[in-house]
Amino acid sequence: MIEDPTAPIDFPALTRPGPRRARALMIQGTSSDVGKSLLVAGLCRAFTRRGLAVRPFKAQNMSNNAAVTPDSDLPPGPDGQIPRGEIGRAQALQARACRVTPSIHMNPVLLKPQTLAGSQVVLRGRVLGNCRAKVYHKMKPQLMPAVLDSFARTAAEADLVLVEGAGSGAEVYLRKSDITNMKLAQSADLPVVILGDIDRGGALAAVVGTHALLDESERARVVGYIINKFRGDLSLFEPACTLMTKRTGWPWLGVVRWFEGAARLPAEDSLALERPAEGEGRGLNIAVPQLSRVANFDDLDPLAAEPGVSVRWVKPGTPIPRDTDVVILPGSKATRADLEVLRREGWDIDILAHVRQGGRMLGLCAGYQMLGRVVRDPQGIEGPPGETPGLGLLDLETEIRGEKHLVELDTRDRTSGCRVTGYEMHMGRTQGPGLERPWLLLEEDGHARPEGAVSADGRVAGGYVHGIFGSDAFRAWWLQQVGAQASALDYEARVEAALEALADHCEENLDLDALLALAR
Repeated sequence: MIEDPTAPIDFPALTRPGPRRARALMIQGTSSDVGKSLLVAGLCRAFTRRGLAVRPFKAQNMSNNAAVTPDSDLPPGPDGQIPRGEIGRAQALQARACRVTPSIHMNPVLLKPQTLAGSQVVLRGRVLGNCRAKVYHKMKPQLMPAVLDSFARTAAEADLVLVEGAGSGAEVYLRKSDITNMKLAQSADLPVVILGDIDRGGALAAVVGTHALLDESERARVVGYIINKFRGDLSLFEPACTLMTKRTGWPWLGVVRWFEGAARLPAEDSLALERPAEGEGRGLNIAVPQLSRVANFDDLDPLAAEPGVSVRWVKPGTPIPRDTDVVILPGSKATRADLEVLRREGWDIDILAHVRQGGRMLGLCAGYQMLGRVVRDPQGIEGPPGETPGLGLLDLETEIRGEKHLVELDTRDRTSGCRVTGYEMHMGRTQGPGLERPWLLLEEDGHARPEGAVSADGRVAGGYVHGIFGSDAFRAWWLQQVGAQASALDYEARVEAALEALADHCEENLDLDALLALAR
């Protein structure tokens, strides 16, 4: 736990590259969830298609949906290999839109919420520790040198950097500790576009209110505003845009209509789980308890995309449906705390009854840990030190440890005979007799590495591999094991098609030449 915000941070040497050759443009929102990440992803692909070397950048992201990068600030291991790092999944998707490999420098600071008042702080792939919000806000100015260094490194290899702000750029009460909105814009000399969301209502007040809260130097940095998620007759909204421009003096840069394909792209955070689920009542029914600190929930997107599968997120206060075929426990940033959530909601009783009646269970990462007999956290890494009984469905025990295990996977599973891609990202180590029946046998350096565990009757299984259902052949094999039929879905092609459609949407709704001209 980080208690002293003034304690020096052991940075590797920060070497600022030479003069920036890249243009840059920053997108700041009037609030969270206005569509900044999606718009930046679309612009990344659209400008990349025009032949520019484009890179995304977000100084600080708060999300439990993360992706593994091939680089980090950690020193090489005994084998000389550079340890892996992690960034927010939104920036990994934006890197994909740019057709480049994701890097820690695209999202140097990642906050992974573990409690209502604190998060794990990851700086350029290094876990600094857990931190209460009040302590973190005092610590942030120390992180700015690394943020600016990462921005400079990102810009050094690009023609255009698209910078995403965090939350609202008008949270002026946080101005002293800001590292990701206006203070970053001023420090890196970035022009700013304000993005408002008409779908939630109040776009007029949000844009004008943002102008009112910014100081003169910040207002002068804004080169215009865009209204996002519009539906309906634009002529009815144009007077509001005229009024916004009159009140702020900022140019109106366009209105982006609602993009129907957004659900086909990985979501940034759990706000997406509040939206209606697709596929209710289709074929195989999968129930997923919506844990309080759910992480990497896009693991389930490929299953939800299958025409014969219904993935239903079970919200607090709701029992697991009786017609469920498979219950999946997803990842979590606080395994013990979410085990308590399972019990508080009565989901543990539903799960045990489901298994007793012949239903199937799958646990992914923290969900896998929950299937065992106990989860121990003697160092208090995820919360207060202690241990919590698991569901007891697998003969395993897990201990949370300080070192994070980050691995990218592209291998073959001998159990299914399928190629498997994905990643591992966890701080727990699991052991026990249950490991004698592994879920997977992953080929590694010429031998098979056991991964996960499966019950004697084959109905309860789990493992640490995230993203495994994005592998089409494996997904088809697993669906067959649980009594369902896979389609001919090519999931990666589906994501690529969605990115192309998003880029087309940006081209149709915005003047990209004008936006590029505003970048500097």
